[in-house]
Amino acid sequence: MNADIIMPPQVAWATGRLTGEPVIAKTTRMRDLCGVFADADAWQRHDPQQVIYTVEMLDTPTPEGALFVGVTRLRAGTSGGEFYLTRGHFHQRREQGEVYFGLSGNGLLLLQNAQGEARLESVCAGSVHIIPGHTAHRLINTGDVPLCALAVWPTVAGHDYAALAGGFAVRVFASENGYEVCHA
Repeated sequence: MNADIIMPPQVAWATGRLTGEPVIAKTTRMRDLCGVFADADAWQRHDPQQVIYTVEMLDTPTPEGALFVGVTRLRAGTSGGEFYLTRGHFHQRREQGEVYFGLSGNGLLLLQNAQGEARLESVCAGSVHIIPGHTAHRLINTGDVPLCALAVWPTVAGHDYAALAGGFAVRVFASENGYEVCHA
């Protein structure tokens, strides 16, 4: 039996870089995070063009049953003492879950249900995070280097950012001991 061997896409575990074709890249800048940080005045003092995080994902067909694969690279830093974070979202199809794999850096995964109950999980190289359906999620970089995480989720899940327009129930700020968790 002669079969062609195909080289699949690859991820560089240390950097989170995806290789293979095609890869779609999305950049989120400070200007895109209006209303996300607790201190709006501090947010406005940042360069609006400053890149906060990027997402690279494999361009995948979207039929029912297919999966997206992507890597988030979240810069280190703070705004008004609050650590840089991703926008965070529920899935439009709330029953859809997701899996995160920590690649590099250190941070937290903030998980919150529709009732506003929140919990945090430590994200580091090698960590595995099962995000159940009906759960909003956000990455927070508490380290001093980029936080990289690989995610796998159903292509039909969609993103619902509007449901969290009032913010998450928990915020994480830099402190002398590393970080402080505050209830919003």
